Amino acid sequence: MHRTRSVGKMPRKHRFVLNPYRDARFTRCPICEEKTKLRKFALFVHVDPMNPIVLGKTSRYCPDCDLLIVHQDELEAELTAIFAERDPDLIGNDYLVMGTVDRKVWRAGMKKLKTITEMLAHVHDFEAVLTLEVRPLGWCPADES
Repeated sequence: MHRTRSVGKMPRKHRFVLNPYRDARFTRCPICEEKTKLRKFALFVHVDPMNPIVLGKTSRYCPDCDLLIVHQDELEAELTAIFAERDPDLIGNDYLVMGTVDRKVWRAGMKKLKTITEMLAHVHDFEAVLTLEVRPLGWCPADES
């Protein structure tokens, strides 16, 4: 689990996982094993060198664990499509999903652009950023789980 200093001004919300595995879609929560739901979130993403963007993204969510799972390949495809139109030089740059923005604020920002300072006032940093590690199925020694 990683924890960084706050960027947004709103209280922290959600545990977050960026899923790098194309073949693991997490229809069940990796923590509690209950079924995940599909929910739309407004993600605050920083794209290097200095290009913040708020992206509406439907993702897997476990309400019991407050865990948001974003599939990396889907996110990168959406970022590529956006920057292909706006600024192709940014395609492939490093990025960081920093938190969420309230959907009401995100929708209002789509109608009237907000400055970075205005948007940061509405960003919820993540409570925790978790990493996934998939272990292959198969035989293992009895003393290993």
